[in-house]
Amino acid sequence: MNLNETRQAVGLLLRDLAEELDVPPSKYQEAKERYDAVGAWLNAKESVLARYSPDIHPQGSFALGTVTRPVGEEEYDVDAVCRLNVTPSGITQQQLKDMVGNRLKQNAKYVAMLDPKEGGRRCWTLQYAEETKFHLDILPAIPDVPNWLVGLGVPHELARHAICITDKKTWDYAKDWPRSNPKGYAEWFKSRMTVVLNERRRALAAERQARVEDINDYEVRTPLQRVVQLLKRHRDIRYNGDDDKPISIIITTLAAQAYQNEPAVENALINVVPRMRHLIVKRNGVWWIPNPVNPAENFADKWAETPRKADVFFEWLDRLEMEHKALLTPEGFSKVGEYLTEAYGAREASKALTKFADRQKSAQLVRPSSSLPVVVESVREFTSLEQPHRKPPPWPIRPRNSVRITAQWRKSAGWKFIRDNGGHLVKGCDLRFNAQTDAQPPYDVYWQVVNTGREARDRNDLRGGFAHPTGEPLVHNERTLYRGRHWIECFIVKDGTCVARSGEFFINIA
Repeated sequence: MNLNETRQAVGLLLRDLAEELDVPPSKYQEAKERYDAVGAWLNAKESVLARYSPDIHPQGSFALGTVTRPVGEEEYDVDAVCRLNVTPSGITQQQLKDMVGNRLKQNAKYVAMLDPKEGGRRCWTLQYAEETKFHLDILPAIPDVPNWLVGLGVPHELARHAICITDKKTWDYAKDWPRSNPKGYAEWFKSRMTVVLNERRRALAAERQARVEDINDYEVRTPLQRVVQLLKRHRDIRYNGDDDKPISIIITTLAAQAYQNEPAVENALINVVPRMRHLIVKRNGVWWIPNPVNPAENFADKWAETPRKADVFFEWLDRLEMEHKALLTPEGFSKVGEYLTEAYGAREASKALTKFADRQKSAQLVRPSSSLPVVVESVREFTSLEQPHRKPPPWPIRPRNSVRITAQWRKSAGWKFIRDNGGHLVKGCDLRFNAQTDAQPPYDVYWQVVNTGREARDRNDLRGGFAHPTGEPLVHNERTLYRGRHWIECFIVKDGTCVARSGEFFINIA
């Protein structure tokens, strides 16, 4: 396989992977419906806030189109700004915060959802039903005067969105309000990909036979948005649990500045990462990554007090460059499944590999592709149940009963349930598997654990045999030790015959 074929294969895999990391348009629509509903309540005729014409709009990754599916059992964090049209001289920070909170508490549904009831440092948080894995942070704000930003060189069309926000830690002693400009930042981010974004909106409109203006931005994805999603997930997997890991605003800002409207994800990713390093400067010995819509704000301000944050960031960029270069070599691409699994997570990697392999098989009918055997082998290694170290059941299988597995995990606090093939767990978690069967005792219980991936293989701990516990045989305890997609199965054996088997319960570890 030559370099062009390898680059094309890597690009297709990365696109498939980014699609798996992305959230469906319905999730964006759900978020919009929820913050619109809050806005309607705040702006209702009988609301004390109605005179201030509250405007609520998203900020953060939902506004930028760079949301990724949560790692593990985390929730979707939707950030929204609630801006009231009042001047700083006409209200205090505390009054603003209380006004918004008091109006939320007048709604029986919202008051039950507030967590904490007294509000957070800056926001009011609405915690939706647990099964939706969704919470909404509402940041009270008022307009800021844009002139000072224009004086720093920020274009007026971006500066005009600047706001003053509340902050419990400062409102008792600080004369000036804290300032922010999330809407201006979103407009700046969009400007970095305007060419490709408009092309993709036109293409989707033509496909649907619709007007371009009827296509929402969240319905299309540009290479820049895909790059940010991939970088954030790579960060989450590599540095999960590390307080000094690269923060999203720095990743997003540097990636957007480095992006040059490359039309393909693989070219954008390979080009953007080396450029990011050269966009970080030092001022009087201090690392600086200026906010593009407020040059006086340094996104890297925490690096001075915690130098390890800078070390981790540059170490991460080194790792990314090394991995990308390696993928474009025959030897590196031969381990593409292993790389995607360990860098981006087992569940999403296995889906992307399978999708790619299925597409390549179809293409084989038209034109042979030398990348197919490599990817098919990767799919087999990381998704196939026919692992060479998995021992076959030593008993005759005559199922006449049933057995099912439920699983719980904990890191430090109490036990939480996890679904079969659910979100990623980090290393160092306790696992507890419980089997329920309708077989009548006496019977024997056997558990089979099968590990996959380089880490387990390097430590000679792929396992695959059968454990026959005593004590509480229907309960089996494990630890999350190795990255990858692993599984456990329970067998009920009676009079030398397997009368029930649970099927594989998959655990994904980042």
